[in-house]
Amino acid sequence: MTKNRLIGMLMCVMLAADALPQTLIAHPWQGKRVAYFGDSITDPRNNGSKKKYWGFLQDWLGITPYVYGVSGRQWNDIPRQAGQLKQEHGQDFDAILIFCGTNDYNDGVPIGTWWDERTTEVMYGHRTQKQMVTRRQRTPAMDPTTFKGRINMAMDSLKRTFPDKQIVLLTPIHRSDFFANDTNWQCDESYTNQCGEYVDAYVEAVKEAANVWAVPVVDWNAASGLFPLVGEHGRYFRSETDLLHPNDAGHERMARTLMYQLLALPCTF
Repeated sequence: MTKNRLIGMLMCVMLAADALPQTLIAHPWQGKRVAYFGDSITDPRNNGSKKKYWGFLQDWLGITPYVYGVSGRQWNDIPRQAGQLKQEHGQDFDAILIFCGTNDYNDGVPIGTWWDERTTEVMYGHRTQKQMVTRRQRTPAMDPTTFKGRINMAMDSLKRTFPDKQIVLLTPIHRSDFFANDTNWQCDESYTNQCGEYVDAYVEAVKEAANVWAVPVVDWNAASGLFPLVGEHGRYFRSETDLLHPNDAGHERMARTLMYQLLALPCTF
């Protein structure tokens, strides 16, 4: 083989390699410090699983988890969890993930509205001399007795306290029967709650909050694939009487979904 021919073959190999797609990329959340807010599915003390979704992310991506979820808590507890994060870590972390809402549904918290609206006057001018004009104005509804009001209160606090942090919302997953005892007997999501709402309304509200507060949302309700309303998906949940809390297999499936969804989001700015 001549020298020129060898050089030509090497050049062809190099050009072909350059044309190949990248098969290895750095995950943007690799090695970051992430705070997790939520309820029992996040709470490390809940015995529905030995390892939670954040534990799998810790193993796979080296994420340091700061976990504040507490069993039974609702969206009105998120400001308290945020306050605990600030007290313990200040601004020395990278991002916040919020997975909450299923207990608001179970407790029959009214959905409420995003906005309080009033008619007022404001100075305005466009191609004319500025002058006072009458307009409708909306402001976030801060009603602690409604679901949207609770989200507004929590997000307003988070946006002010941690303005440079990534905040990601996670929708509630599907839920079926949870029979703990005679005073904690929860029917599946095919039934409305005490205020006449299906769980879908709470899922949709979390998705809407993404636009209201300019934060990304990962729709775990759809993307995780967990569907305990059919018997075959019982394998992903704690037991036949607890089809609310995922087991290790369920948390791994949630974590794997989240890991790929987070590929599209920066962890830091």
